[in-house]
Amino acid sequence: MTRVALVLRHADEIHLGNLEQVLVEHGYTVSYVDTLGADGVQGIDPAAADLLVVLGGDMGAYETEHFPVLAEEVGLISDRLAAERPVFGVCLGAQLMASALGSPVYRGPTNEIGYRGVEPTEAGQDSPLRHVRGIPMMQWHSDTFDLPAGTTRLAGSEAYGNEAFAIGDWALAVQFHLELTAEMHETWLASSTDEVLAEGLDPDALRRDRAEHSAAMQVASRALFSEWLSGLPGDAGDPRRTP
Repeated sequence: MTRVALVLRHADEIHLGNLEQVLVEHGYTVSYVDTLGADGVQGIDPAAADLLVVLGGDMGAYETEHFPVLAEEVGLISDRLAAERPVFGVCLGAQLMASALGSPVYRGPTNEIGYRGVEPTEAGQDSPLRHVRGIPMMQWHSDTFDLPAGTTRLAGSEAYGNEAFAIGDWALAVQFHLELTAEMHETWLASSTDEVLAEGLDPDALRRDRAEHSAAMQVASRALFSEWLSGLPGDAGDPRRTP
């Protein structure tokens, strides 16, 4: 049985990365929607796909005046969550999920760029988030959100208390970029040199951190996402390995 993962993408370079193969291994066909395109998310049935994945982006979830499609995305996510259909959000995707659940999204205390520790909560230790404990994960964000009512906080970090939350076993939001590959990281560094330098960071130092931490992060990310997919209600999580 083929399953469909509908992926909302806000920039070509911010894609599924290392998570795409995990989806394939679990029997999903990946279908991207470029939300900044002419059609945005119009005409999408919020409950139709087996899984909705909402990726990151350079904009803030609250910048609806400049990016009207974000309000449409929030409506789509809200309807899907109300239908209790599986949703997975990363960074901006997590913030849009929080907004869809009625929580404010706003600027945080710092612009986090680099590999940082993420600490699972007690509930997170009993969830797929346990795989990231002790493994520096890639952060690239300066926004945060209040924990939505009815969700379970699964992880936090030194600078940001809300790094991951869940609803049951079918909705998961993570603030950090677990999808990031070394190739994606290099592309992001090349396109964001001014931002990196403005934060007083050395791109070469970030590359050295990548060389030290990226491989372990890939293992943790794949384990987290694979376990979460395997736990989705029904038979949506049975992995089917490709040769």
